[in-house]
Amino acid sequence: MPRRRAVLSAAGTALATALAGCPSSSTTPTAESTDAGGEAVGAADRAADSNSTGATTPSPTPVDGASGVENDSAYTEVYRDTIDSVVLIRNPNGSQGTGWLFDDGVVVTNAHVVGTADHVRVGFSEDETQVSEVLGRDNMSDLAAVRVEDAPDYADPLSLTASEPVIGTNVAVIGTPYGLRGSLSSGVVSGRNRLIPNPRANFVLPNAIQTDAPVNPGNSGGPLVNLDGTVLGVVNSGRGDNIAFAISPAMVRRVIPALVEDGTYDHPYLGARVGRVTAAVAEANDLDSERGLLVRRVAPGSPADGTLEEPVSATRVDGFRIPTGSDVILAVDGTGVSTRQAYLSKLFLDTSPGETVAIDIVRDGAEQTVSVTLGTFPDQ
Repeated sequence: MPRRRAVLSAAGTALATALAGCPSSSTTPTAESTDAGGEAVGAADRAADSNSTGATTPSPTPVDGASGVENDSAYTEVYRDTIDSVVLIRNPNGSQGTGWLFDDGVVVTNAHVVGTADHVRVGFSEDETQVSEVLGRDNMSDLAAVRVEDAPDYADPLSLTASEPVIGTNVAVIGTPYGLRGSLSSGVVSGRNRLIPNPRANFVLPNAIQTDAPVNPGNSGGPLVNLDGTVLGVVNSGRGDNIAFAISPAMVRRVIPALVEDGTYDHPYLGARVGRVTAAVAEANDLDSERGLLVRRVAPGSPADGTLEEPVSATRVDGFRIPTGSDVILAVDGTGVSTRQAYLSKLFLDTSPGETVAIDIVRDGAEQTVSVTLGTFPDQ
């Protein structure tokens, strides 16, 4: 492994409250955003979809009693092993963010970092810079691919994890917060399978990784790595004290190769807005259990239109207005979906436009299966 540069001092303590890649990005997510199935998701419901657990970070770095010099910590080692593969990205509009070498000649970053630019300036750790072509961007997943024609010999592609990270895994965020190149912050994986809003595309991303590592403007597009230097996700946003998110490795593996090959990526589209079956929903719809997802709306002209049924009326339970008469989705191609996270994960990460999927539903009190051919998600 080539000699790595020493750890630079950290700076900046305020967490971004929105997309963290560009200094000018400060839009707070709206109360509702629309998922890939055509569903509007409220902030309170998003928070309730999955649980999170914190964990302690490693013990303080031991000190050599004889010399008084600190021994290298695990974070020092991961910094040395990855920093040469992490780049500063400058947009012609004056904003900046972070990226990392994904493959020979391909840098991964956020779509909101490159914006609408055709070319960006890419800077490596030893101040080597070059103007590079933006191969493609996908605003819905907030991912972009940049072609680096002449990456320095010391920059090696980083490995992307093949499995979901475990809650409590020690992690580091490496990037350029507030333009401070070569900065590292540390924490743990504090949650998995999050739904995070992308207000720029009126879209919700499934399977996001949550961390308590500090993320600031300029960190977006950078790698969230474990202490082996393996990338666990692409830093996307900070939402407040001790909460930040990274795009899942599964999404990266699906989107980036398509951006490199074609410059675009098509997301599957069903067009059914859904909500959890709570006790009140089950009571109002005479369901025998709190399972599945209630179809709340079917987008006109969508693949679900004419196949899935939306509410025809409503009633009140404990003072709350509950829609009635619609289908309840139990499974998609044999995978049970009891939460929006599971529903969106199945659609986005296991299906493609043009594919016909079997949807198990409850309609008028009886279970049945219907088939729907997925379309391409409308332009955002």
